[in-house]
Amino acid sequence: MSDKSPSQSSLVSARALGRGMIPHADWDRGPWNRWTFQHVAEMVPTERVWRGKGHASPMPDDHQDILALPFAFEQQQEKLGDFFGSIETDGLLVMHRGKVVVERYYNGMQQNTLHLSQSVAKSVTGAAAGVLVHRGLIDPDAPLSSYLPELSACAYGDATVRNVLDMTSGVRFSEDYTAVDSEMAKLDVACGWKNYGEPDWPKTVWDLILQLKAKEAEHGASFRYRSIETDVLAFALQAVTGKSLAAIISETIWAPMGAEEDAQLTVDSAGYGLGCGGFNATLRDYARFAHIYASDGRANGRQVVPSAWIADTQAGRHEDFGADYRHVLPKGAYRNAFWVEEAGKPVLMARGVFGQLLYIDPESEFVGVVLSSWPDFVNPERTRKTLAAMRAMRAML
Repeated sequence: MSDKSPSQSSLVSARALGRGMIPHADWDRGPWNRWTFQHVAEMVPTERVWRGKGHASPMPDDHQDILALPFAFEQQQEKLGDFFGSIETDGLLVMHRGKVVVERYYNGMQQNTLHLSQSVAKSVTGAAAGVLVHRGLIDPDAPLSSYLPELSACAYGDATVRNVLDMTSGVRFSEDYTAVDSEMAKLDVACGWKNYGEPDWPKTVWDLILQLKAKEAEHGASFRYRSIETDVLAFALQAVTGKSLAAIISETIWAPMGAEEDAQLTVDSAGYGLGCGGFNATLRDYARFAHIYASDGRANGRQVVPSAWIADTQAGRHEDFGADYRHVLPKGAYRNAFWVEEAGKPVLMARGVFGQLLYIDPESEFVGVVLSSWPDFVNPERTRKTLAAMRAMRAML
């Protein structure tokens, strides 16, 4: 099904203006992201993540009209459909017991449209890492420098693979999305998303990693969200396989799970696929990926992600979770590039800025996927309300 977003009529139509009229410095921000998140390959270079030769894994339908039902948030009630239709949603899919109960498209998105998911890419990369750990190719407790000796010259030289899987390194990296001189701004330029910056800024993601010389804490002391950590992990995965990140994801996750469409990764000028935020796929294939984690690692009739890795991912430590992250997840944790809704419980999430969410509850056999193009990088209250809507749909089923 397809709906027009209520905000679509007020949007300056990027379709009418065409790619050439979109300011390159702001292509991934509102209002332009209403169009560009579904057309990333027209904005920046990408590499294919091959779906393989096999048939797509089935997604049987059991559609139910739960969007007509109300849910409560902070003592106010609103219909689920009205809520998702009012917050720049592009796609919404809910699965219960392996069947699709809700599948809705907004803002011109279609079933075969690839949509940028921002930091959901971290969780996809983390899943690929879990497969390589199971194969004995990489040791979570090993120093990163044992796989990438060049890191000895930067602050990651004495960090472990586990530190970047859980974002517990002590490396100084500012995740400020709007500051023009933050490390995050430098990452935007290094990965090829932006073309501004100072002449001495790094030109590739690898160069940026090597320039991170300072530490702000001891490795392993606590969780702090640093996007670059997943890219460090991805370079280690590439080093042990001799393959690109796109090929690794294809061989470990995308083809084995029975994806319906090829995915895409944005690439920098050296050809590196952005593991921290450059992944593009269809709504249904994001749901297939999420369902792996709701099914003890199984998909398409086979074990895709090791069950031990799923259990390890669910075992995040709340003690490492600072106050900045507790407003949205008061009892949360972060493990293996996934968010844990409540430490000690199995609900996992993959999240990305501008409203991307995979919500996974194995005990309830529930998966919810929301792809969005919010005007804000982060909106804690809107995120909390989206999570409340997910929990309400889970309870209704």
